[in-house]
Amino acid sequence: MDKGQLLMTQADRDRLVTLKKAKKKLITQREAAEELGVTERQVRRRLQALRKGGDKAVIHGLRGMRSNRKREEEQQQQAVKILGEEVYRGFGPTLAAEYLGKRHGIEASRETVRKWMMEAKLWRARRQRVEKVHVWRVRRSRWGELVQWDTSDHDWLEGRGERMYLIAMIDDATSRWLGRFVRSDSSEENMRLLWRYLEQWGRPGAFYTDKASLFQTAVKTKREEQREGQDRPPMPATQIGRALQELDIRWIAAHSPQAKGRVERGFGVAQDRLVKGMRVAGVTTLEQANTYLEREFLRWWEQTLTVAPANPEDAHRPLDGDRRYPLAAILSHVENRRVGNDYTIHFQSQIYQIARKDICAGLRGAHVRVEKRLDDTLGVRFRDRYLAVTSCPFRPKAAAAKPQPGQAGSPPRRRGNTAWGKNFDLHKGPKIWQAAERSGARPEEPL
Repeated sequence: MDKGQLLMTQADRDRLVTLKKAKKKLITQREAAEELGVTERQVRRRLQALRKGGDKAVIHGLRGMRSNRKREEEQQQQAVKILGEEVYRGFGPTLAAEYLGKRHGIEASRETVRKWMMEAKLWRARRQRVEKVHVWRVRRSRWGELVQWDTSDHDWLEGRGERMYLIAMIDDATSRWLGRFVRSDSSEENMRLLWRYLEQWGRPGAFYTDKASLFQTAVKTKREEQREGQDRPPMPATQIGRALQELDIRWIAAHSPQAKGRVERGFGVAQDRLVKGMRVAGVTTLEQANTYLEREFLRWWEQTLTVAPANPEDAHRPLDGDRRYPLAAILSHVENRRVGNDYTIHFQSQIYQIARKDICAGLRGAHVRVEKRLDDTLGVRFRDRYLAVTSCPFRPKAAAAKPQPGQAGSPPRRRGNTAWGKNFDLHKGPKIWQAAERSGARPEEPL
């Protein structure tokens, strides 16, 4: 737009009057600078522009032109149209700006995207309220000193697929994250993730979890019985608790969700960013979810949210260490069984025969350790060595012996027709009084 077509504002007219007075020597350049609020050097520059360009020199040269920082309207409309699609439902300005640049080539700052979304009614500013303040616990100083471990039950696929659970482990010092989607929050699935952690980084100093039944055996109490103020009686360890003891890893129980706030906040980020990312990627199965988790989300987490520990020393211990048995034996379902007189053991409704070559003194009647591995194989250990076993069918139940005739419990013996009652007939016999007269018996005399 030509400057001549621009309207002069009242401020422009006031500046023009001051400059003309300075031009006509009615006031000095210093006085003109004080009136305009600029330096004398700027007054001289404006007087020079006034001599060359006339009155329009007081109008700023960029007035009427599009700002270099203002986004094109077409670009804004395109961005709003994209963010209005169903797959981007619930996206915040930060996440929306990332996806616009990464997937659609629209580079815009978070604040610019926020303004676009607010103008298009796609985002509404929320007031930040702090309902309850919790004192933050200081991070552990070394990586691997303490690892928080938990499971999140959430609609991760938003109804597009099967129900899944997310098991996660997060380091307290660095916020380094390891997670896996599973179909059930079972001891076996948690052991598989623990195995993966141990092989990848080693044995940490301690795991920090809640008091779920996976980690702690519940105390059974009678109805209406209270245990407040009483010491917890010793209970047998769970399968995961036993495995941690054999690995020499300390287990610490959290008394509230806020105590393990680091992993809880991690789940909050995942339930927002991970859910929306899988929606955009079209994830519908457990396998696809784990692939997206490893290739996209965990890489973003590692680059964005991890921090350097206060102490660079690694607190993880080597996996081998002083362990006498393989990791598969520790991370398994373990029970003790008694060896029968026929060198068989019963386990999970099945009978197993110990190989003859492994039979030794003291084995009969002894207790052996039975390990149901994560790969469904079976290991039977007696003292310090493993025994070869084979599955065998159930022994047939012995038939109960039939009692001999005349013994207690035997049925009465049926007899055939005999000669002794051949001529006996109650209807043809004499009356009682006739039988008495024929017998010659006399009636008793009264006393």
